Amino acid sequence: EIDAVVSVLRGPRLSLGPKMEEFEALVCDMTGQQFGIAVSSGTAGLHLCIRGLGIGPGDEVIVPSFTFVAAANAARYEGATPVFADIEPRTLNLDPASVEASITPRTRAIIVVHTFGCPAEMGAILDIAGRHGLQVIEDACEAIGAEYQGEPVGSFGDAAVFAFYPNKQITTGEGGMVVTGDARLAREIRAMRNHGRYDTDAWHQHSILGYNYRLSEIACALGCAQIRRLDEILARREQVARQYDALLLDVPGLMLPPLELTDSRNSRISWFVYVVRLASHLGRAQRDAVVCTLQEQGIACGRYFAPIHSQPAYADLPLRQPLSVTEAVSERTIALPFFTRMDDADVRRVAEALAEALLECEQAGL
Repeated sequence: EIDAVVSVLRGPRLSLGPKMEEFEALVCDMTGQQFGIAVSSGTAGLHLCIRGLGIGPGDEVIVPSFTFVAAANAARYEGATPVFADIEPRTLNLDPASVEASITPRTRAIIVVHTFGCPAEMGAILDIAGRHGLQVIEDACEAIGAEYQGEPVGSFGDAAVFAFYPNKQITTGEGGMVVTGDARLAREIRAMRNHGRYDTDAWHQHSILGYNYRLSEIACALGCAQIRRLDEILARREQVARQYDALLLDVPGLMLPPLELTDSRNSRISWFVYVVRLASHLGRAQRDAVVCTLQEQGIACGRYFAPIHSQPAYADLPLRQPLSVTEAVSERTIALPFFTRMDDADVRRVAEALAEALLECEQAGL
């Protein structure tokens, strides 16, 4: 990775150059999509997908509330209304039944998030979208390398977005990628990322409203080197997940994420984070007590996710239906330390500390 970045610094191009084209081609090869457009972040990619599909004021976009806020923000950037659907209790992905119940005459699209790298139930969601004439955007920002029934995520929707922030499976520092099989949409997004210039435009010609959503050659060089190691990286992350599973399997009061999706044959999880849940008889107070105990021992944890509909920025957006699973799950989740270079001793230390913290919580009657 260092050599790849240095080679760009020694070359003549720092933006919109051959490394960007190479990185786009590599992601297209991985997903089987025809067009790839490198952008400055996954958020930028989601925004450009919404705008490129012509979604705007008066339109509704179905999204999960149990996800990072960018998915809903992207719709609001264009004046559309995010409509929150509930999630499945096992995979924590959109519940197809809740998606269908959320559809109105104003619905234009579904943003399907592959939560924590676990592929969503694309078959059912695509069926719903087809029957109602809806666009599908795959938010695969946490799921590069995941597969649904043997096909890569990012290959199912009208467009898909990947992200390469430092906490992702592979990173470019900051960065994202849109992939699509739609030539018109690709052309529009490619222009919008570069101040509204089409490839045929002169440098100071701006044919449409655009943004500065470019990804530098330095970042793309890093991405090229990282994606060539993706299989190795995902294999190691799966090892860490399996080590956690073996160590935590018999800990009382704990629910573990699925290691395999037996109900979706031939599917593959791309391990982004390892998120456990406290059992249903425990709640936010117990979760927060456990997190504090771990943090006091120098073990950082995340509360993934606080629902979007509970955020102050969304206080004025009424819910269309109860989000009972979202609200129950979000109060009990703990994202444990999880990264590619995590060694066996680190995993064991975290697992032992978590088991001890849960026991203390039970003994204290919290």
